[in-house]
Amino acid sequence: MRITLTRRKFIKWSAAGALAMPGLSRAADRPLLSHGVQSGDIEATTGVVWARSDRPARLHIEVATTESFKDARRLAPIETLSATDFAVKRLLSGLPPGQTIFYRMAFADLAQANVMSANIVGRFRTAPASRRAVRFVWSGDTAGQGWGFNPDDGGMKTYATMARHDPDFFIHSGDKNIVAEGVEKVAETLDEFRGRWKYNLHDENLRAFNAAVPTFCQWDDHDVMDNWSASKDLSRDERYKEKSIAVLAARANRAFHEMMPIRAIAEEPSRIYRKISHGPLLDVFFLDLRSYRGPNGPSLETRITPKSRILGEAQMRWLKQALSDSKATWKVIASDMPIGVIVWDDWKARKG
Repeated sequence: MRITLTRRKFIKWSAAGALAMPGLSRAADRPLLSHGVQSGDIEATTGVVWARSDRPARLHIEVATTESFKDARRLAPIETLSATDFAVKRLLSGLPPGQTIFYRMAFADLAQANVMSANIVGRFRTAPASRRAVRFVWSGDTAGQGWGFNPDDGGMKTYATMARHDPDFFIHSGDKNIVAEGVEKVAETLDEFRGRWKYNLHDENLRAFNAAVPTFCQWDDHDVMDNWSASKDLSRDERYKEKSIAVLAARANRAFHEMMPIRAIAEEPSRIYRKISHGPLLDVFFLDLRSYRGPNGPSLETRITPKSRILGEAQMRWLKQALSDSKATWKVIASDMPIGVIVWDDWKARKG
């Protein structure tokens, strides 16, 4: 069953069907779901949901296959603290394949358990167990380089347009926020990287989209800084007090994992490359072409060396094996950069 979510319906969902818990009436006393809800990395029986509070809180989640939540299953609550900027995500499991899943989220103040936030409801479709047509949308580069969103002009209307097509999921191939170009202050601290992510989530179109369409995400250079690699030299860049690219990349990576509904890989918490299966017809392979690459240079190597690698040895081995093991009819490789196409940073001088 396909359900088209308009902004009006999103607001109605968010206001209706409160979790059956006591609360105080004064809105100022209540926690906030400050940046809406998100879902991502949905497979046949599992999926990730995300929310953020404005304070230490306990997240309550209900999951149902009916919009009325008459068959709701309440999950054990989980706490969120300042260590993750009050963002929290959870892997839902035991879901029925090929169905629309509704989830309802609310925060309880940790200091006053009877003080509850308002609810926000989201939904997604689990991947089918049988062969079924799949529809997804794909993009990247949400905002930056001097451009943001203007509510007076309707905000990020592209997200509203994509939502009207009611896709099964959305692949976002990086540069979801721009942290250095076209801004007064580059992002350096962990809180500054987090702030860039939160900025986009103030847009109503994006929040409504996130409540209705799962996002499968990866990152690209601008999620850290323009054209970064481990060899990036910031010694003469006066914009940066922090000169270590490794430190900046680690902070950006942590903010990415905190703020996006990406599955956690226990043995490699910072890893982004992975495979998501969407039924027997489709496997999607997400690459990370930034974290393991050789140093940026003229790229004129005539043989494969550590300097010429862009995936790194481990990721390349993983990709070859995962593609070989895949039984899906369609194998989509989501790459944050064009493979085999030269894209000059300085197109006039044809370099970079």
